[in-house]
Amino acid sequence: MSLTLTSSTPATHVRAPVALGRCTLVGAGPGDPELLTLKALRAIQSATVLLVDDLVSDDIVAMAAPGARVIHVGKRGGCKSTPQSFIERLMIMAVREGEHVVRLKGGDPFIFGRGGEEVEHLAQAGIHVEVVNGITAGLAGLTSLGVPLTHRAHAQGVVFITGHAKPGSPGPDWRTLAATAHSARLTLVIYMGVSSAGSIQDELLSGLPPATPVVVVQNASLPLQRHAVGTLATLQRTIADNGLGSPSIIVVGDVLQGLAAASASSAQPALEKAA
Repeated sequence: MSLTLTSSTPATHVRAPVALGRCTLVGAGPGDPELLTLKALRAIQSATVLLVDDLVSDDIVAMAAPGARVIHVGKRGGCKSTPQSFIERLMIMAVREGEHVVRLKGGDPFIFGRGGEEVEHLAQAGIHVEVVNGITAGLAGLTSLGVPLTHRAHAQGVVFITGHAKPGSPGPDWRTLAATAHSARLTLVIYMGVSSAGSIQDELLSGLPPATPVVVVQNASLPLQRHAVGTLATLQRTIADNGLGSPSIIVVGDVLQGLAAASASSAQPALEKAA
């Protein structure tokens, strides 16, 4: 038996299901828009929804399409932040509504950006995530000073490590790391370590010489970038004397010998004048 609609038969409108959208985690790099990859730029320009971290520069956010919804979900150590679970729920909801969601992160999504957590969470919801790498601040900051992270004469490798442990976690074993860095000739790049620089300094001194050069770089790659050079023995004082704060990276290792020598040379005339 077939059903024929007549003028007296109410029509039932069936709404077509909304096509599933997509999600891209994009590394916005350290801040300089010119350090974006072409793939990152294309993703930003094609997004209909952008969830933006605090450390992403306004110039990069401005590259989004005029009709895109921009939602700032601040994530910065030591500051009030949007809960991670809320961000993940927003991402899933928007994708299910058919949006192209771009999660825009400072640096690289997979280097201290919680990108791994977000990919896992969305995968559990049946959503595939594409990841676009970005230049991390630990690389850009040192490059801006003309210093490599590795060098055949000084460093055979590099370690990226966080100085901000997850609540309830004991954090890195700095003493073991110091001994390994000394014996294996490694450069240490410490993210989010300014607030705990004193304890990091004390622990690293257990295995590294006090004269090991260090540099602290704040706001890497941005016009307001600042840096200060010192030694491991003076790390905490170097940060305090120069008024450095977050976001900063701390680099420790012999690859900085040339930078340290140049810094000491430029300071020498001022010291002589003061004497």
